Amino acid sequence: MSTAATTETQDLAPVRTESLAELLIATERPQRPTALSACLTFGWRAILKIKHVPEQLFDVTAFPIMMVLMYTYLFGGALAGSPREYIQYLLPGILVMSVVMITMYTGVSVNTDIEKGVFDRFRTLPIWRPSTMVGYLLGDALRYAIASVVMLTVGLIMGFRPHGGFLGVVTGILVLLVFAFAFSWVWTMFGLLLRTEKSVMGVSMMVLFPLTFLSDIFVKPETMPGWLQAFVNNNPVTHVASAVRALMEGSSATSSLMWTFGWALLLVAVFGPVTMRLYNRK
Repeated sequence: MSTAATTETQDLAPVRTESLAELLIATERPQRPTALSACLTFGWRAILKIKHVPEQLFDVTAFPIMMVLMYTYLFGGALAGSPREYIQYLLPGILVMSVVMITMYTGVSVNTDIEKGVFDRFRTLPIWRPSTMVGYLLGDALRYAIASVVMLTVGLIMGFRPHGGFLGVVTGILVLLVFAFAFSWVWTMFGLLLRTEKSVMGVSMMVLFPLTFLSDIFVKPETMPGWLQAFVNNNPVTHVASAVRALMEGSSATSSLMWTFGWALLLVAVFGPVTMRLYNRK
């Protein structure tokens, strides 16, 4: 009886081994994800991080509200006669300022993931290499949209009336999101280049403060000295603010839009390849 059982076991063993080998060989590997699906997956990852750490929404909710209230009631009477008059000029500009300033957190997030070693795993995956960076930017686009909606809601309560209507407002926000997406490539580069997140934030502030405050966000360039106008009129933030303001007012924005999209293309063309080169060598 034992001999028969042993013989049967010996007969079955090759069959099981062959079946297992055939199963492993016959199984097709899953298809490599497309560039779009990889970008969307990493974008969803960025959104999930916001879900699990809702404190990240502080800079796109409380900060914009504080900015609108503070600048409107502080400078409105002196610059335009009343806060209600001033907010018609200020809100599109302060909207651009708030979104542009929070783009730096993209670089902070990249630097944090590098320190945790997450990118070491990402680089081993069979995916389109830039999808990790593009995913960060797509996820952050949601934060920029939330900040825009929050600021517009507060502005409407305070008396802001966009003559461009719903279409002008939506178009203005989309233009801003396009520029913010392109501008964020600057911070991904710094996130990969610098060692700590504090360094990323410090360098970001050194770049952002001159760009945002030396623009037409708060006052018209015509009121500034001639030497300062030269910088303000060629400042990319000025072009974005002017485009968003014109779209929301319902006036012509052709020149400002051309400058805005030109700056966006230039930023991606310059800082995109630099970012990916640093990412591949990190």
